[in-house]
Amino acid sequence: MVYDVVIIGGGPAGLTAGIYVKRAMLNALLVEKIGVGGQIIITDLVENFPGFLEISGGDLAMKFEEQALKFGLEIKGLVEVSGIEERGATKIVKTHEGDFETKTVIIATGTTPKKLGAKGELNLIGKGVSYCATCDGFFFRDKVVVVVGGGDSAITEAIYLTKMAKKVIIVHRRDKLRAEKINQEHAFANPKISFVWDSVVEEIAGEKIVGKVILRNVKTNALSEIKTDGVFIYVGLIPNTAFAANVKKDERGFIVVNDKMETSVKGIFAAGDCRVTPLRQIATAVGDGAIAAVSAERYIEGI
Repeated sequence: MVYDVVIIGGGPAGLTAGIYVKRAMLNALLVEKIGVGGQIIITDLVENFPGFLEISGGDLAMKFEEQALKFGLEIKGLVEVSGIEERGATKIVKTHEGDFETKTVIIATGTTPKKLGAKGELNLIGKGVSYCATCDGFFFRDKVVVVVGGGDSAITEAIYLTKMAKKVIIVHRRDKLRAEKINQEHAFANPKISFVWDSVVEEIAGEKIVGKVILRNVKTNALSEIKTDGVFIYVGLIPNTAFAANVKKDERGFIVVNDKMETSVKGIFAAGDCRVTPLRQIATAVGDGAIAAVSAERYIEGI
């Protein structure tokens, strides 16, 4: 079988693309490496997506999936893509489950949290070091935790952790936050949250579990330490694009597209957080997915 469209990634961008291509009566397949929904599944609360005053990330992901299935989108989970090859007028999406031949590909694979690179970090993953508060916050009830970062992910997850933890200490390398103003206001007003400015984590220490972090002030180089039961790290994102070796990317690996979500390879499109974009939000991913789907439809009409 030759598909009209194969969508790689089941987050908001991929599922929106799936809705649009099925409404266009195209034969489409969506493959997802882990579970449908993407990173919003591990988001505790979404309150900036139009139409919902507030909704859990898991519930919102479920609604996306239900709508895609309503229109007949074929979804295959636990499928990891290893590469995309061109074969004449079609593309071959290579996976460990076999190859899928298609006229067009929409890459919507999102991102993975970046590692901090501090001494002791890798050895203590799952032993107090985490990159997901909604996944692991429960284990830190009435304990002290450190959150590293100053963007929206760090601040919203820190606020979420105050539901369980006794104290949340935010460590940021600058002297002001990068998060949205409303998130900053919530954090500054929360009595459980304190801040350590102009500092980076040099080491995460502990015998079998996290016991403390050693910090370095970036202005004075002075070292200090904080006793803590856990460290939650939010210092950036790595695009899940290694398999897409034939498309143009920027220096960080994000896929370069035009306003039609077209990549440097004809018939391959990219949408959502994995592309070069000034904003990575659910709303922008949805818009990308819609544009990519319509562009794929028009490309197919052209061939």
